[in-house]
Amino acid sequence: IKILYDHNFIYIGIRAFDTEPDKIERQLSRRDDVEGDFVEISFDSYHDNRTAFEFGVSAVGVKSDALISNDGNNSDRNWDPIWYVETNIDDEGWTAEMKIPLTQLRFSAEAEQVWGLEVARYIYRLEEMSQWKLISKESGGWVSQFGTLSGIKNLKPKKEASITPYLVTSLDQFKKDQDDPFMDKGYKFKINGGVNGKFGITNNLTLDMAINPDFGQVEADPSEVNLTAYETFFSEKRPFFIEGSNIMNYRLMSMGDFMSDNLFYSRRIGRNPRYYPDLNDDEYEKRPQNTTILSALKLTGKTKNGWSLGVLESTTNEEFTEINDGEESRIMKIEPLTNYFLARVERDFDEGNTTIGGIFTATNRKLDAPQLKDMISDAYTGGFNFRHQWNDKTYIVEARSVFSHIVGSEEAISETQNNSTHYFNRPNTTHLTFDSTRTSLTGYGQTLMIGKMGKGRIRGALFLNLKSPELELNDIGYQQEADHLSELFWVQYRILNPWKLLRSFHININQWEVHDFDGKRLTTGGNYNYNAQFKNYYHMGFGMNFNASNLSKSALFGGPYLKLPANNNLWFWLANDSRKNVRLSIGGSYNKSADANSYFYNSWAEIIYKPHKMINVSINPDFTTRKNNLQYVDEYEYNNETQYIMARINQKTLRISLRANIYLTPELSIQYWGQPFISAGRYSNFKRITNPLANEYSDRFYNYSDSEIALNTDDIYEIDHNSDGTVDYSFENTDFIVMDFISNLVVRWEYIHGSEIYMVWTQNRFDYRDKGKYNFSHSGSDIFDISPYNVFLIKATYRFSL
Repeated sequence: IKILYDHNFIYIGIRAFDTEPDKIERQLSRRDDVEGDFVEISFDSYHDNRTAFEFGVSAVGVKSDALISNDGNNSDRNWDPIWYVETNIDDEGWTAEMKIPLTQLRFSAEAEQVWGLEVARYIYRLEEMSQWKLISKESGGWVSQFGTLSGIKNLKPKKEASITPYLVTSLDQFKKDQDDPFMDKGYKFKINGGVNGKFGITNNLTLDMAINPDFGQVEADPSEVNLTAYETFFSEKRPFFIEGSNIMNYRLMSMGDFMSDNLFYSRRIGRNPRYYPDLNDDEYEKRPQNTTILSALKLTGKTKNGWSLGVLESTTNEEFTEINDGEESRIMKIEPLTNYFLARVERDFDEGNTTIGGIFTATNRKLDAPQLKDMISDAYTGGFNFRHQWNDKTYIVEARSVFSHIVGSEEAISETQNNSTHYFNRPNTTHLTFDSTRTSLTGYGQTLMIGKMGKGRIRGALFLNLKSPELELNDIGYQQEADHLSELFWVQYRILNPWKLLRSFHININQWEVHDFDGKRLTTGGNYNYNAQFKNYYHMGFGMNFNASNLSKSALFGGPYLKLPANNNLWFWLANDSRKNVRLSIGGSYNKSADANSYFYNSWAEIIYKPHKMINVSINPDFTTRKNNLQYVDEYEYNNETQYIMARINQKTLRISLRANIYLTPELSIQYWGQPFISAGRYSNFKRITNPLANEYSDRFYNYSDSEIALNTDDIYEIDHNSDGTVDYSFENTDFIVMDFISNLVVRWEYIHGSEIYMVWTQNRFDYRDKGKYNFSHSGSDIFDISPYNVFLIKATYRFSL
């Protein structure tokens, strides 16, 4: 390895010796998804022992880069700096020559620099990683273990400045509908433009800006049928919000996946408009799919003194829907003008062993239409975090605290109190009081974690968490439940070096318990799981969950707690050697309740085939069978009491993900992704809840007899509650079949560093059938009989360096 520099660039030369150069793996792939032999160099140019800039390249020239933070616990691979590299294979092995502009690094203005440094090389056929500075697998940190690069003198920081305008044209093509004035032509043509910019305010702080950003080339979200009370979490895929997200994110529990609560959920910005007007039978609607982001500014960076800073400011436009009955048209506002603000700051002390930080967010809406009065007008959240590690980062203690304050009309606060996050209207709950006159809510949450994360074969941690009943993060964040007190204990035993038949081995044991603020135990459970790699490079995982009977606050969608049976969950997965041209992974899970009336079965597989170094294809089928004896259906009032109707649902879901990638060069690729999705559900064994907390499972509900419930010719269920021959209540048949096929074909060409052309074809075939014959098997062929909605677009960007 040789490192040179001048006033504008860092130059790196790496010679990777190999006595069998013909066995060097030369697989083309997309950026940041490197296949085959590669090398990488990482600079801790802040020299803070926590942050690093990583630059890597495969033997065939595919780039990989990442912004490393939190001592290696966070890796932002969506950071795509502008830099240059060439590789070559010869009879001594292969070489890589890198040229990295100083504008892409952050460092101080000191006369002599001292940076952290790590260089690594991966030999694909041996699955072997070599490091210039050996970092033990048992280490509790990564960047903090780097070696030192010294001798860099008189190097002046550089400020990056660039703007990247874009132009996009798109054609929507769909089936003509002569009755719908918005669909009678069968096509729509649009042209749009905007600009992105990146400016170095100082060498340590970068301002990213976007005016009318476009995300037309972003892959669609996977299809789903959500029968729960909670909102589905979708990962962010838009580049502007992904890059630099490490400093913006503020999870209430920073480690593990036990809880997904986050003060910043960027999918809120540009979300679907939320108000849906009531339409007459002869009316049609033309509504935007997403809220327009007028502008977005993001300031991120870290100073030599250890201050990390992230500021986000974004404004989304008010949105309108046009309603037309074929003769007259009217306009209605469905989303208000909204401003989102976030500020995040952290400070490192003691060479990165101690971190103190905070966050503040604000969401402000201009609610100037009566139909929007149910929305929150102003929402504020904030938090404080503390983290300390000691004994060479072996032990850790971390505390986090958050608060929320929302303001709105009586209607808006009432709706918030009664939504699925809070359910203040739950009957028989003494510690919650619904107040229809309130115009604000204030809540808080806290987390404490202490654990051992390094050195030795044993690691573990204890987590304690609470969320007050009024905590509300969902205006700019993500939260499923409030009124929550939980404890989680985790311990792991690991073998990291080859032992008998194994290359590595992990066993984890977890235990958890959850209560509400009234002291009621909601759930108790635990699991154990194994993960191992064998000496033939096969991987295997296995685990089992044990859940005691639990109280569900969401099963009755705002009704009283419902006691659900205990259940056990078993899962496994197996994968062959990942270096093979044909990779196979299979897995499955099985969940069964103690009453034997409910179960869940899922099986999946993934096959990846690489017929050529330029091509790889994959197929990932996933099939689920779900039978739940207590699935919520509806509720009605009878003799001044709310009756909760439930049923047994038999649901089958098939999802197949298809991918094909052709890489002509590292800069030119053709990528296809498609996903046929079918989910069919049939309801039977209708019942009403009679005693939701009864000890005996059969005492919690009453099954309707054939004389008490019947399906009429209009596909409506009629209930005779008191068997007097008179219909007391009715509801629609809830059987369904959902068919969806989403696909994207993207041709991407980076014709100049930082400048790209996208050609995209997106197709969606969707049909929802709430009536008719339940037939899951025939739906597979029916999905291709659905009329497609096609979008063809071309997007071009050009980067101007200033």
